[in-house]
Amino acid sequence: MISKNILIVEDEESLLKLESILLTSKGYNVEGAMDGQSALKLVAKMKPDLVLLDIMIPGIDGFEVCRQIKANEATRHIPVIILSAKKSKESLVMGEQAGADWYITKPFKSSMVIETIQRFLS
Repeated sequence: MISKNILIVEDEESLLKLESILLTSKGYNVEGAMDGQSALKLVAKMKPDLVLLDIMIPGIDGFEVCRQIKANEATRHIPVIILSAKKSKESLVMGEQAGADWYITKPFKSSMVIETIQRFLS
C-alpha cells in the first residue's frame, strides 16, 4: 500500500503533535503547518492527498486557505477537512462556502477523524 500524504494545519503545537502521532501511527506521511501562509506554501510544494485544517490560525485564516486551495486548478481536487472549535451554524456554512469537503468540531474523537480521512482517501 502506498502511504498517503496529509497536511495538518494547526496553530496549537500540542494538538499538532497529537494529530501527527495519531496519523503517523495509522501509516500516513504527515507534514504540519502552524499558519495560513505556511499551509499554502506546503500545499503547493507537497501536493498532499488530504488537508486537515483548523480555522483559527495566524495570518490567513482556515476559510481563506481552503478557498485558495479550491480555487487553484492544481490543488482543487485535494480533500479539505476542517477541524475546528467553531461549532456555530454560521461557521459550518462558511466552511461549505469556502469549499471544505467535511467539517469536524473539536473536541473530536480520534476514531471519527480517522474514519473520515479513510473515507476520503479510499
